[in-house]
Amino acid sequence: MTPPNPAVLVVTGPGLVADLRLLTEVADREFAALGVTGTVTPAPDLAAFRAALVLPGAVVALPGPDPGARSLAAEHPGVVWLDLTRSDAPLPAPADGTAGTHLHGRGVWGLTWAIRHAVHRLRRPARRVAYGEHPDQWAETRPPGESAGRVPAVVLLHGGYWRSVWGADLMDALCVDLAERGFAAWNLEYRRPDLHGWAATTRDVADGVALVAEESGGPVIVIGHSAGGQLALRAAADDPRVCLAVSLAGVLDLVEGDLRHLSSGAVAAALGGSAAGTPEVYRRSGPLERLPLGVPQLIVQGGGDDLDLVDFGRRYARAARTAGDEVTYLEMSGDHFDVIDPASPIWRATAGVIADRFLP
Repeated sequence: MTPPNPAVLVVTGPGLVADLRLLTEVADREFAALGVTGTVTPAPDLAAFRAALVLPGAVVALPGPDPGARSLAAEHPGVVWLDLTRSDAPLPAPADGTAGTHLHGRGVWGLTWAIRHAVHRLRRPARRVAYGEHPDQWAETRPPGESAGRVPAVVLLHGGYWRSVWGADLMDALCVDLAERGFAAWNLEYRRPDLHGWAATTRDVADGVALVAEESGGPVIVIGHSAGGQLALRAAADDPRVCLAVSLAGVLDLVEGDLRHLSSGAVAAALGGSAAGTPEVYRRSGPLERLPLGVPQLIVQGGGDDLDLVDFGRRYARAARTAGDEVTYLEMSGDHFDVIDPASPIWRATAGVIADRFLP
């Protein structure tokens, strides 16, 4: 069955600080890329903003600073809420206990991700499963369209340099693509270390992978993007039920990443200290330090990415083979986000390698 192409409404609340023309340009590009129709509409007052939230289709709401507009999140769980600025205080939770979506802190670029999330969740809805009590301890699963018996399960771990402004919505498109290919796709959210500490992050990933392994009963594949690549390979080293670990533009050398001050010091900020100051944390967490992992690995890297990540990927693949692991290294044209774009050649090649291994 052909998935629906919902109409998308982007509505901005009163008092939002942003150039409407720029928001419209960003939105129009995304509408075209997704093959949907859409509009961007400013709400002059609270009444108009409230009325727009109940329109059919996919709605992305930028409430701005108005307290009344922000309070409406509790009444509209189907809306994707977007703050251009960072917001450590979550919007009000829906009163019926359903899970809302609040993206924040990504600037104007965040609008592209909000539109994508709104479209993907309507085109192929996901079922959310909690693996803990914290609001960030959940996984969203999309089963394959047609399946008989047990099918391979794929756990997807998002990146974002372990910072809380980035979330599982980054992996929506790959989840949909993998489900359409015949996999059971699980998009895993976890507590990020900037708010909860490194131990909470690693524990959540382990618990989430365990949940999928227990529920699926079949082969488990773990795929991580960027910082999620590090988390995926560590999870594979810790859990023998993982039968393939895939890194998409992963941060695979934490020590060197710290020394090179990657992404303005993201490694030390996430792990709670420098490699020199907390060496044991790096030894437990670094894919390079954990070799051999004892599990087959697929290391994918876009040649147009950050050159440090290209360096990490190439050196890691060589070191893993030397250590005795089964490793496939795939480098093609593409940037940091092409590896999670279902339309890109590098992702199609990646998915082909995985499918050839696990699907009939």
